[in-house]
Amino acid sequence: MLFWVLLLAYFFANVEIQIEGGHGWATSLPTWRIEHHWLLDIFWGGRAMTGYHAWVFPFIALMFHYPIFFHDRWNWRTEARIFASIMVFWIAEDWLWFLINPAFGLGRFNPTDVPWHKVWLGPVPIDYWVYSIIAILLLWLAERKVLPRKVTVKLSPLRDGDQV
Repeated sequence: MLFWVLLLAYFFANVEIQIEGGHGWATSLPTWRIEHHWLLDIFWGGRAMTGYHAWVFPFIALMFHYPIFFHDRWNWRTEARIFASIMVFWIAEDWLWFLINPAFGLGRFNPTDVPWHKVWLGPVPIDYWVYSIIAILLLWLAERKVLPRKVTVKLSPLRDGDQV
């Protein structure tokens, strides 16, 4: 599963490089932008919401959910696995965008050259840490073995008039 998610991230990073070039977070695309809003600070890491991202994020989420709509039955474990996969996908895709983008490379993967990632912890944006931890937790929940619960049944003797 991890290999497949990383392969998808690699291909999508290349698509985004072709679309954005060296101008990350759709800064040069002909799309609408909301630069500042308090909800963006909470849910979007302070980054701008763009028309491009408003369509691409749900598209990827729907693609990851595709198998359960047509081949599987929905359950919490599968949903946890899907959400973890989406998080790993976006972390890997974002990092690969910098790594393989001729306009960037690892030398420019820093807070100065990447202003759309507002908060960094060590060498990477804090999003990478947060979503990695959440993804690991979701995968653990999805894959853990659930032990059967012990059920204690107390039987009492039948009395006159009880029906069986």
